Amino acid sequence: MNYTRTLHYLYTSLPMFQRIGAPAYKADLNNTIAICKLLDNPENKFRSVHIAGTNGKGSTSHMLASVLQCAGYKVGLYTSPHLKDFRERIKINGKKIGKQSVVHFVEKHKADFEKIQPSFFEITVGMAFDYFANEKVDIAIIETGLGGRLDSTNVITPLLSVITNISYDHQALLGDTLQKIATEKAGIIKTNVPVVIGETQKSISSIFTKKAKENNAKIYFTDKKYFAQSIDDKAKPNTVQTLDIYYDKKLKYKNLVLDLVGNYQQKNICTVLQSLQLLNHQGFIIIEKNIRKGVASVVKRTGLLGRWQILAQSPLTIADTGHNEAGIKQVLAQLKTVPHRKLHFVLGMVNDKDITKILQLLPKTAQYYFCKASIPRALDEKELAQKANQAKLKGKTYPTVKAALKSAQKNALKKDLIFIGGSTFTVADAL
Repeated sequence: MNYTRTLHYLYTSLPMFQRIGAPAYKADLNNTIAICKLLDNPENKFRSVHIAGTNGKGSTSHMLASVLQCAGYKVGLYTSPHLKDFRERIKINGKKIGKQSVVHFVEKHKADFEKIQPSFFEITVGMAFDYFANEKVDIAIIETGLGGRLDSTNVITPLLSVITNISYDHQALLGDTLQKIATEKAGIIKTNVPVVIGETQKSISSIFTKKAKENNAKIYFTDKKYFAQSIDDKAKPNTVQTLDIYYDKKLKYKNLVLDLVGNYQQKNICTVLQSLQLLNHQGFIIIEKNIRKGVASVVKRTGLLGRWQILAQSPLTIADTGHNEAGIKQVLAQLKTVPHRKLHFVLGMVNDKDITKILQLLPKTAQYYFCKASIPRALDEKELAQKANQAKLKGKTYPTVKAALKSAQKNALKKDLIFIGGSTFTVADAL
């Protein structure tokens, strides 16, 4: 098998959530446990941080990895979904797993895996854990795929569990209330393992407190201690954001420069700092210099894509993977602060979510380019346009993201703004 054939096998022989949605979701850990046993339990051979949450878990994972790299550690990073290349999911110190490693892993275990009949995600988790164990990483940052309790990654016993926030997403699988979703995410809380909660949300914080108490796990609500204040840096618009970070109402980090410019990163950076503080308590040595260097170079060090990513300056073109109600709200709030003449919105969504509420949030004055991402789960562009019209959004339809973006670039004037979003896969195609 070569790399292309191996990928074809992974994508087509195994159920893949990214492509087909719910049928690929396995509601237990049996397959993952069987895979790990087959691989001689690699999940027990490295230290880890486990990160769940509805929004922000990817950014938080990448920031943590970047800082730990700057502190001199060999850092594994497992995230999903990928945007351009399958190997983005599995990295060590920002370097993607080698093509040959992917091929070798599949070739070696294919026959045994076929007896287990795992999903794409379950096999990928096994591959990551095996790779991190073989490469002897000092620590691995492991992001959950979906939920927490029954997520394939939930076979690890980490040094630290992190839950960024809870909002509505994947309700069909995780539950139709915030309480049900929070209960699923709280499933990553382990016995005697401290847990960081990114945001105190009144209606659900007791779920985390109760679960932590049952597991004798110390719980830390980040926003009760940390606060980030934006220092508007006119000299470097759209390239960095500068923050003053307060801890216990006292200034702790003045002018902390972050190379991720989404406003929502202000919450994520606080979660990262709280997590680093607890890792220091567990024997890691992470000093202020490492933190400053790490958060100023997340993209360069880890290859993070699609988070308020500037693709062009004239006209300003921004892509962001925010795709649920809470994520879109944050994106729209920031779009309002960006000076522009007219907004050109390249919009594509998936077919297994109720998008009515999201469409109602979108600005009526924008010019829309309704399109379909190149995955089976993508919502047909004509159906999207029809639903959008009911929400009084106007625009044309395009069979691909590329065609929609091309049209937006042709129509946009220099002082206009092009935004690409609605789903992770729309951004993936644009990149």
